[in-house]
Amino acid sequence: MSRLRVVNLGLPKSGTTTLGKALRRAGLNVADWKIRDGQSENDALKDELVGKCLYEGYFATGDPLSAMNEFDAFSEISAIGGGANYWPQFDYGLLAAIAEHHSGTRFLLSWREPSDIVESILAWRNLGTGRLPKHDVPGLPAGYGESPDQLTRWVAGHYAYLRAAFAGRDDFLEYRIDDPDAPARIGAFIGRDLPWWGRANERAKEETE
Repeated sequence: MSRLRVVNLGLPKSGTTTLGKALRRAGLNVADWKIRDGQSENDALKDELVGKCLYEGYFATGDPLSAMNEFDAFSEISAIGGGANYWPQFDYGLLAAIAEHHSGTRFLLSWREPSDIVESILAWRNLGTGRLPKHDVPGLPAGYGESPDQLTRWVAGHYAYLRAAFAGRDDFLEYRIDDPDAPARIGAFIGRDLPWWGRANERAKEETE
């Protein structure tokens, strides 16, 4: 049987932290944005960004997951700021390589209303007010993304791209983060019950269970 891998293609502020916590509670080893101290037996991976590791593996070996064999799931794969600018969820060549090398991979899209994502992006440090408008991001060249309307169009475009790229495939699931049936749908999709589902990393509030 092919090994289960779970890759979330959702954007920042679309419930990625909640998904990561839920997958950990289900017994999966999860990398969320960055590989933190104690998560890997490979010291070279400490503090490395998941997006960077995906691209390094992809261009060095053809397998984006080659350096991260310890991990079962990746709940947020993009990174921007501090010299980093990685958006693997927009890169069909990289995603196709994951599917080719790891046939047990299940791709998720954590969906949230575009206007709600944008509201959170604009309130999250300088993500929407500085980092996104100043960088070249897939679908959002530098100089764009300075208004909520532009960011909303970018988010909606990402959804449209993934729906077209994965149309008709049984290894892709899109779910609404506010759907009460989301945990059951995800569990059935990956073949693993999710014992916890809540809201993590909520702005200006403590993590809740």
